[in-house]
Amino acid sequence: MADDCSDGVTDSPKRGPTLSTSTSSFEALDPHDPNLSRLATTMFQKTADYLLGELTVTQEDYKLLEAMNQATITKYSDMRQIAGNVGRTMTELNEKHKSLKTYLDQIDQIEDSVTKLEQAAYKLDAYSKSLEAKFKSLEKR
Repeated sequence: MADDCSDGVTDSPKRGPTLSTSTSSFEALDPHDPNLSRLATTMFQKTADYLLGELTVTQEDYKLLEAMNQATITKYSDMRQIAGNVGRTMTELNEKHKSLKTYLDQIDQIEDSVTKLEQAAYKLDAYSKSLEAKFKSLEKR
């Protein structure tokens, strides 16, 4: 048994050979150091508080991610609706443009005719002015 004590191992009456009772063996009915018990309780309480804090932070992170995902879903839904409205409006405008195409072509033809008529009016004006000038010069003679 002296050989067992040199390794730091002692015999427990209930469980056989164990390490020193001051470091690792704790049996509810065995006498123990109250200071060690208080420190162990404090350590376990602080460890529990730390783990609870870590789990709470993780839970809050997941809640934040969930809220962000919900906001993203809503935003994409709104954007999809807007894109659908824009697509429908573009289709309507294209159909209106097709229906007005003949009128627009007629307007273009009228514009060309007006431009040609305007050019002819300028030429006629210039010709009438030259005739007037000739007439005045003939009248003076």
